[in-house]
Amino acid sequence: MKGPFQGGNMGNLLKQAQKMQGKMLKMQEDLENLEIEGTSGGGMVKVTLNGKGVLRSLKISPETVDPQETEMLEDLIIAAFNDAHSRVEEAAKLEMEKISGGMPLPGLF
Repeated sequence: MKGPFQGGNMGNLLKQAQKMQGKMLKMQEDLENLEIEGTSGGGMVKVTLNGKGVLRSLKISPETVDPQETEMLEDLIIAAFNDAHSRVEEAAKLEMEKISGGMPLPGLF
């Protein structure tokens, strides 16, 4: 009686696992180079994150800066960051689905 991991099946399984691991490493590199922008206040504040959620740049429109309104500016920055971060999560999820064939992989997203 042959089990599922005897003979060529085990070799095929290992090859598939190595192939998936290679694709995941490539995806991680791609995410690091990916740039996703989030905005708030009708474009007054823009943040750019990489695909891993690291803040790469922050742009503030000059008309937004008023010393009396720093609290509003802080809120706009938070909103822009959160907008970009949710876009990063969605992009990473889509890339992972491509690699895993739609199968969820525990602990990744």
